Amino acid sequence: MNEIAAADLTHCNTLALPGRAARYIRIVSAGELATVQIGDGKRFILGGGSNLVLTGDFDGLVLHMAIPGKHLIKEDTDAFYIEAGAGENWHDFVQWTLQQGWPGLENLSLIPGTVGAAPIQNIGAYGLEVGECFHALTAWDFDQQAFLTLNREQCRFGYRDSLFKQEGWHLSGRMAITSVVFRLPKAWTPNIRYADVTQELAVHSIASPTPQDIARAIIAVRQRKLPDPSITPNAGSFFHNPVVDLARADALAADYPTLPRYPQPDGQVKLAAGWLIEQAGWKGKSLGPVGMYEKQALVLVNHGGATGADVKRTMVAVQSDVKAKFAVDLTPEPIFL
Repeated sequence: MNEIAAADLTHCNTLALPGRAARYIRIVSAGELATVQIGDGKRFILGGGSNLVLTGDFDGLVLHMAIPGKHLIKEDTDAFYIEAGAGENWHDFVQWTLQQGWPGLENLSLIPGTVGAAPIQNIGAYGLEVGECFHALTAWDFDQQAFLTLNREQCRFGYRDSLFKQEGWHLSGRMAITSVVFRLPKAWTPNIRYADVTQELAVHSIASPTPQDIARAIIAVRQRKLPDPSITPNAGSFFHNPVVDLARADALAADYPTLPRYPQPDGQVKLAAGWLIEQAGWKGKSLGPVGMYEKQALVLVNHGGATGADVKRTMVAVQSDVKAKFAVDLTPEPIFL
């Protein structure tokens, strides 16, 4: 375990923004966390850097979670229980579970990032959130200097939300997730509620899809719509889909009949942020080196040489235009460091 001073973080974030960490340590085993000399300074827990906006240099300690490993820990009559290290690549882990005959995560294929970061954001796509397949996690508590285990109920999952965000631990660095256990039911049923997925399956004349078929369909859809971060730096979906009350949703629908709306269990309505951004004129539009992707207006991209300040400037401009047109506030998904 080697500490690096003034470590370059440009290649540790998928937006390829410049910045340095005063101190940097790559963590490859859970036990290392108990030996790290934290000191009294700031710290940040880094995963894949796919949900991060670097605003400059970080005057603190960055702990880069790279703990590997994945295995079946048990099974019962109803489900398989699979544990993975926090540093495992999320997409590779999902594909591995499918290869082993343990379906359930296929709708989350090709989401960037790591296993350890997935529950913090409660990542989701195409009708599935990771919290639905979550069983438990293990984390190191720097305040208590001890490992703890949190189950699904304790994690308090919500839309792109969890206990870690509610308590501010994703910013304070108090908790470092070391491993996650997923519960994948043996009674598998296909989740193909989204039109993009059913259309992709129909193109290949697949009426009764397997988990692998769904994974391939979602990968194809995402690759068509979303830029590859290794070619066009980006942080995926940049804004949350806003949730408004029913009266506001109905009023907007009266003015904009094609507005995509998704009723929620609590009576509120989720709106499609990408549609709002596109209608506000930002699809394919740039402000300096930063813009909204030409094929998916929800994705903010770095066309080259951008800084965190450039990202902030474009973000504010998009929020302002959407607010002016629809009276709806957009909230960014990434962490700003």
